Formats: sequence, structure tokens, C-alpha cells
Amino acid sequence: MKIKDLYFLLGVLVLFSPFIFIERVTAFYMQANIQFPMLMAFLKFAILAPIGEVIGLRIKTGHYNRQGFGLLPRAVVWGLIGLTIQAAFLIFSTGAPVFLAFLGMPDAPGMLISDGFSPEKLLVAFSVSVFMNLFYAPVMMTFHKITDTHIERNGGSLKALLRKLPMGEIMQGINWRVQWDFVFKKTIPFFWIPAHTITFLLPPEHRVLFAALLGIMLGVLLAVAAVLGRKAVAG
Repeated sequence: MKIKDLYFLLGVLVLFSPFIFIERVTAFYMQANIQFPMLMAFLKFAILAPIGEVIGLRIKTGHYNRQGFGLLPRAVVWGLIGLTIQAAFLIFSTGAPVFLAFLGMPDAPGMLISDGFSPEKLLVAFSVSVFMNLFYAPVMMTFHKITDTHIERNGGSLKALLRKLPMGEIMQGINWRVQWDFVFKKTIPFFWIPAHTITFLLPPEHRVLFAALLGIMLGVLLAVAAVLGRKAVAG
């Protein structure tokens, strides 16, 4: 670990410590979550998920930032993705239990907001996670890959957010072997489904924050995928 890694870790600790140790800040945060859930979803992902991007860049290049990386436009994109994640949480945590009730588990719709833990609650949380990660996650991950490429092509400028996104062209350049073999086939069943099962066992007000923290891991996993993609091309 180098001195810049210690500085980075210290900066992250300074960012989070007020929410843990200052009661008034914690209370303000909890109240804001209740009053402005979509705005808070945007801010959580805009602030937290880019940390994973920065760590991923450190893994790939040895640096936490570089010219053309585009941390600000990436943060904006992550904030927008956070809005879709908030929506996905509501849609799948409501729809999947209703489907379980349709299959013969009548108590499923109220299970995730019930107190305590039970095998039935775990089953419902697992089912929600499976449905969300099979139907929503691959689209979100691919879109994130496309927007990252678009930002880099525009030199990391905020102007990238105003320019036309050449979706088809960028999709043609994606290494779909790595996207399938690693990002989809390995991270979804072995990391994201278990991680989001835990997410849906949490109280509703904490789920999006936990998901934003998991967004840090997404940045790391996508960095690993990028390294694998370069090795595949070189091989």
C-alpha cells in the first residue's frame, strides 16, 4: 500500500464519519430519505458509486484519476442510474412477492416489511434478488459500460452528457465474451444475487444506501472485467 492509498482511505473515512458519529447529521440523513427518496437515491449513487470507479482505475492503471477519465460526468450518470435502481427496488420488491403469492405463498407480499428473520423471509428476499438481477441487472451493467465508453471518447468532459450517445456503435465494440463469461455469468449468480438478498432483508430505508455501497464493488468488478478484456485481446 502506497501513501496515496492511505490518503484515499482517509478521505473516504472523513466522508462517512459524520453520518456515523454525529447524531444530528444521522437524523437529517434519515429524514431526507423519507421526504426526498428519489433525490437521495441520486445523491447516494452519484457520491458513492464513483468511488468504485476510482478504485477500479487504480487497479487498472495504478492511479486514482487521469486526464480524460471524467469523474464528474460519471457521477452524474451514476446518479441517474441510482434513480432506476430505486425504481427497480420498488418494482421487484413488490412484484416478486405477489408472484410468490400467486404460486401458493400467500404471506409473501408482507414478508419483507415484517420484523425479525425467518426462512420464508429469506426465500422472498432471495426471489426478489433473482428476478431483479436476471431482468434488470444485465441491462443496467451494459448501459453503464456504454456510458463509460462514451465519456472516455469525449475526453472525460461534461459535454459528453449533452452529445449524442452512439449506442449501436459502442455496443459493437464491447467484448461480449468477457461481458457474458465474467460480468453476467460469474458476478450475477455468485456476488450480486447473494448481496442483494441481504439488501432486501434490510429495512426499506437502508436498502438504497446498501446498494450504493455495493456500487463501489461494481466499479471494482468492472475494472477486473476490463483487465480480462485486454488480456483476451492480447491473447
